[in-house]
Order: sequence, then C-alpha cells, then structure tokens
Amino acid sequence: MDTEFDWITLDDDEEVLWADTPHPYSLVPSFIVGVPLSFVLVGIPLLVGSYLSHKNTNYVVTSDALYRKTGVLSRNVQRIEFDKVQDTSYSQTFLGGQFGYGSVDISTAGGSGIEMSFQNVADPQSLQTLVNERIKRRSGSETDAEGKAAVLDDILTELRAIRQAVDGEVGVAGDDAGDDATDRAGDEPDAVPDPDAAGDDALEPSDFEFDATTDER
Repeated sequence: MDTEFDWITLDDDEEVLWADTPHPYSLVPSFIVGVPLSFVLVGIPLLVGSYLSHKNTNYVVTSDALYRKTGVLSRNVQRIEFDKVQDTSYSQTFLGGQFGYGSVDISTAGGSGIEMSFQNVADPQSLQTLVNERIKRRSGSETDAEGKAAVLDDILTELRAIRQAVDGEVGVAGDDAGDDATDRAGDEPDAVPDPDAAGDDALEPSDFEFDATTDER
C-alpha cells in the first residue's frame, strides 16, 4: 500500500478509486482574515491551525467504502460502507464556485443528518457522481445475489417435493406388494377328501349276500 494511505486498511479485493485533500484555495478565507490579525498576534494561531488542518485531512473513496481522516495532534478515521449510504448532496460557496471546489455530504440509513462530509474538495459534483455510481453498483450486486439465492431456494424446494413424491410412490408400492403376499398366504388350501365321508358311500359285505336255496328238481 502507498505510504499516503497508511492510515487505512484495505481488504484484499478493495481498491482505491479516488483520493484527495481539501482544495488549496479553500485556505483563502483563512488568510484573508488571519493575515491582518497577525499584526496583533491573533491571526498567527488561526493561520497555523488552518494550514495544519488542511495538511492532515484526507479523503478516500474505494470500491467498498468512503474514508475520511482528520486531526492534527490526534488522528480520527471515519469509514462508511456504500450499502449504508442513504443520500448524497454537494454544495459550493461563492468562492468555491469561483475556484472549483465544494463539499459533498453523506447521509446514512438510520442516521440523524449528515454522517460524513468531504469538505472543500475539487469538483464536488464529479465526486458525488462517483459515489452514487458505486452505491447503485453495490445495490445491483446485492440484488443479483438475493435473486440467485431465491432461485436456489426454489430449486431445493422442488427437489424436496420430487423426493417426497418418489418416496411416497415407493411406500405405496411396498404396501401393495405386502398386501398381495398376505392375501396369497391367507388363501386356504383345497379341501382334502374326508375318508369317513367316502366310507358312507362304500359297499358293505352284506350287499353281496344272496339266497343259497336252490330249486329242487
């Protein structure tokens, strides 16, 4: 990473799209007020403070988020991801309009008012356009991801329904086979002839007795 960005930690796939400091001409109002007051030693701290604040302020726009660093004796780093940005706006003072600088304000969802401001940056309208494009691209990527997830859920639901239907058909087929086997097992065998019943119709020896008397001649 560049030493000028040693105050931020970027992700592996995160890249810097834009970086800048406040426009040099934004110091003009401070010099206009501070130089006359420097004769009475009041304007010197004003000039020094404005210059140090200018030199220690950095703005960075990456592919994932917005960064703002401020502070002279201390360091304050603010980060806002694009998916949290709700609204953007830019403004220019009279001098800003003349010298081509202005401020871009960032509002977040659920936040109260302006959460981040890129003050006195060159060509604020172009910066706002860049931020808005990244917001739309990020939102589009999330929408595509949600759409793919919904399609996968639908496919899984259909697969589960098909599996349940197949399992149900297999279960019904198994029950039918079991019923057939039970029916076959429950069939009574053919009746065996009863010997006693057959004996009732059998011939008895007495049926063959005849009169032994013969006619006398």
